[in-house]
Amino acid sequence: MTDATAYEPTGRTVPTRAPQRASYDRGLVHALLDEAYVCHLGFVRDGAPVVLPTLYARIGESLYIHGSTGSRPLRSAGGEADPGLPVCLTITHVDGLVLARSAFHHSINYRSVVVHGVARQVTDADERSKALDALVDHVVPGRSADSRPASAKELAATAVLRLDLEEVSAKVREGGPNDDPEDLSLPHWSGVVPVSVQRGVPVAADDLDPSVALPAYLRTR
Repeated sequence: MTDATAYEPTGRTVPTRAPQRASYDRGLVHALLDEAYVCHLGFVRDGAPVVLPTLYARIGESLYIHGSTGSRPLRSAGGEADPGLPVCLTITHVDGLVLARSAFHHSINYRSVVVHGVARQVTDADERSKALDALVDHVVPGRSADSRPASAKELAATAVLRLDLEEVSAKVREGGPNDDPEDLSLPHWSGVVPVSVQRGVPVAADDLDPSVALPAYLRTR
């Protein structure tokens, strides 16, 4: 029986190094994807690997990536009936710098997700609209309803890819340095420097009408 709370491990999602750090928990994967802003989308173009940083959003068990209709990866993905574009999508959260007594054992505390699959262009108008709203709201929840909708010209210039979450894994490294016993007496500081992402105070555009108030969804974050 398939475990609905976890993704099925595959040969591509089981790491060869530190496999004990891997997780296939669906809730953890969703939380990590929802917390990040930028993904890296990898694919092969003209026989060579290409990796592009881009925005994305999750709706249920699908990730949506947007871009120009003129971009090569989006053209390669084709429509719903097309074989699509094989991709590998990743996100990473850096939580700490791990400083060990030896150079070899220095590391980083992180939480990451790797998704393998085939991306396809979204051609259904309703799905495209929901995906584009989700992309805006993924950056700032509530923003899609508080901005001008895309015009017909802008929509014509925008393509959306869908990558279903099927072959997925998370990987987490946490805790302190793994110093060797023979190094514990060395006179070098050892520990973790925490790293976090924090939003600052919103800064209005220079040309913003002073009568336009700061939205509530920005005041409460």
